[in-house]
Amino acid sequence: MKDLSELVLTIVRPLVTYPEQVQLEIVESDDFYEYNLTVAPEDIGRIIGKQGRVAKAIRTIVYGVRLDAPKKVRLNIVDKKD
Repeated sequence: MKDLSELVLTIVRPLVTYPEQVQLEIVESDDFYEYNLTVAPEDIGRIIGKQGRVAKAIRTIVYGVRLDAPKKVRLNIVDKKD
């Protein structure tokens, strides 16, 4: 799972203005490994993109990774309002 975390961070950090504020939390549920991505409030638009195209592209790459686990991966972009 560490490789998948590194993949997400490698994709996201160059896209944002504040890469030091990028956080990725992994939560394991019964059916999923949920990757909760949090970025600075100013960078949410950069990660989602116009009509969600950037977020869709990131999810396509992440979901294409083959895991040896029976669970699926879900990438959530968390919008934390300060």
